[in-house]
Amino acid sequence: MLHCNTISTWVAWPIRPHLFSLVTNRLLRFPARFTTHRKTRMSEAVTTKKPRPEFRNINAFTDLTTYRLPAAGWVSILHRISGVVMFALLPFIIWMFDKSLSSEFSYAKFTAAFRVGMWGLPGFMWKLLALALIWAYLHHFIAGVRHLIMDGWHKVDKEFGKVSALFTLVSSIVLTLALAGKLFGLY
Repeated sequence: MLHCNTISTWVAWPIRPHLFSLVTNRLLRFPARFTTHRKTRMSEAVTTKKPRPEFRNINAFTDLTTYRLPAAGWVSILHRISGVVMFALLPFIIWMFDKSLSSEFSYAKFTAAFRVGMWGLPGFMWKLLALALIWAYLHHFIAGVRHLIMDGWHKVDKEFGKVSALFTLVSSIVLTLALAGKLFGLY
């Protein structure tokens, strides 16, 4: 609330309190009326407006095929997908860990699942499932390190975002292919 000795005596505040609130509310709400400088009128102002960008919804069937997402956008989306994949395959991870450490017999059963198959799925399907888990872990880890670097060193410029996103995509794919070669017995 605005309080000034001159205003309170001018309005006779103890006698007419509604007038005091009326004057202070006018001063607070409309300070431009009480200024002495002249403002530019709307007719005198030069209007050079830039056209506003048009934001519209993206149709999944027609627009997604032509929409170009930057590399950082792909890394962000794949980071979320890899987190979901790792969470969804958590029972498979626990099963693999249990079968590999329980006994020699369970370890043999575990390796046979990747060679000949199990539960109606051929061995290469189990290997593809393990490969999806390997990619998800590698991509999630590298993208997480990228985010830590960006947060820790405040590297939030466009060039670093593009370079680090491309590094994340390429390195996760190259490491996944290297481990796929080992998983499928190429070396």
